[in-house]
Amino acid sequence: MVFSDKRALLSLYNAVNGTDYRSPELLEINTLENAIYMSMRNDISFIIGSRLSLYEHQSTSSPNLPLRCLMYVTDLYSGMTKEANLYGTKRFLLPTPRFVIFYNGKEELPDRQEMKLSASFEVKEEEPSLELRAVMYNINAGHNRELMERCRELRDYAEYTRRVREYAEKTRLEEAVERAIRECIGEGILREFLLKNRMEAKKMSLYEYDEEKHM
Repeated sequence: MVFSDKRALLSLYNAVNGTDYRSPELLEINTLENAIYMSMRNDISFIIGSRLSLYEHQSTSSPNLPLRCLMYVTDLYSGMTKEANLYGTKRFLLPTPRFVIFYNGKEELPDRQEMKLSASFEVKEEEPSLELRAVMYNINAGHNRELMERCRELRDYAEYTRRVREYAEKTRLEEAVERAIRECIGEGILREFLLKNRMEAKKMSLYEYDEEKHM
């Protein structure tokens, strides 16, 4: 929700890549909104400067993230090429992909780590025919300070979730969420977003999605 706003998303992209794009209209958001299976919906994907970025957020570290990224990018490329003649002699150029995961779970992880699809292959090869590399950034308090300073929205989001988690250890979750929202608005943390989306943010913070039950 926070990064569906193009200004916030551009700030995040610049922070991750060390770029200085100024116009949010340069972003072409193509997040998979209507996938048949709920598990195939990615968080955010977009194109800028002929690069396709896929950003995921995780509160748990999963070794299957590169495989999920492969499925997402395959769906995206399929959509981009549905009108192309892939049997022809002319090469169809694709936006260059980059896969980024933002992690804020309780497990202690390094600031940055690379995850490879080939780690899931049963037979290990020095040069696998298929590879996908994703970078995971730890956005918990005290980690990746430079990255967080370059993108206020990311820093504010991490602070909001930290407070919810801390307060939930001492009181009911609903009270913890309400306290975190009230404090953050008062201190200018995600203020504009929370004022505009207070009820939605509260529901999402409270709601643990039971996919199996839903299906």
